[in-house]
Amino acid sequence: MKFAESLSARTSRIAVLSVLIVFTVLPLISMITTALQKQGTEPLGLSFPTAPQWHNFAEAWTAADFPELLLSSALIVIGVVPAAVLFSTLAGYGLARRVPGRRLIYVLFIIGLTLPAEALVAPLYYELRGLDLLNSRWALILPLVGLFMPFGVFWMRTAFESLPAEITEAAEIDGASVWQTFRRVQLPLVTSWLSSLTILFFLWTWNQFLLVIVLITNPSDDNMAGALATFQGQHGTNLVLLCAGALIIIAPSLVIFFAFQRHFVRALLQGAIK
Repeated sequence: MKFAESLSARTSRIAVLSVLIVFTVLPLISMITTALQKQGTEPLGLSFPTAPQWHNFAEAWTAADFPELLLSSALIVIGVVPAAVLFSTLAGYGLARRVPGRRLIYVLFIIGLTLPAEALVAPLYYELRGLDLLNSRWALILPLVGLFMPFGVFWMRTAFESLPAEITEAAEIDGASVWQTFRRVQLPLVTSWLSSLTILFFLWTWNQFLLVIVLITNPSDDNMAGALATFQGQHGTNLVLLCAGALIIIAPSLVIFFAFQRHFVRALLQGAIK
């Protein structure tokens, strides 16, 4: 009886995962087949073209000026990811310890997770306009660091709380200060969590689109995702080049994710074991 229930549960999990994989892979295949169509033709769904137009990727690369946007995206990522990871780690460590008011502060961060980014776009626009930061990379860097903080603090607080309390107590008995305990004892034990958080912040920053089209009008300060607006004109959209450009944009994200996916698994397993 138990074997039958275990087999049924396993079959259900496989079925759910299979459905999720299908809904994830099919759009990607559709984008690839569309990107290889002849320009000016209607997309044919999942049918692979008889004469694939591989030069569409080169035309999309040139039309959107991807080399310049690649540099701009790199500068935005460098400005956002290290700062967001650093602040999240320090705040997560502080909230994992018994500091005064930590419960209230943590609740405020959790409330931040419930706020949709779309609801913050208008206030951000007027705030950045008042600070004279619109149409600059700072208009993306500063808001993104703030928007990432609720999740980052939640993630790193969970990481530090998953560590055995005996490790911190042993370090304190040996005379280690709070900073020494953090840097030499606890931080090396949460490297998988840190790596996962860094990759997530990179993916979210690299693929950011909403804030780009609202806060940036200077094309040289756009990120890679903002280049998609290049293929949308007043009288129509070049779907072929749009799909080719989208594939160019998401390619680094796919490479990074598949290269470092073991860090996600390790961090999740550590939390599950705890």
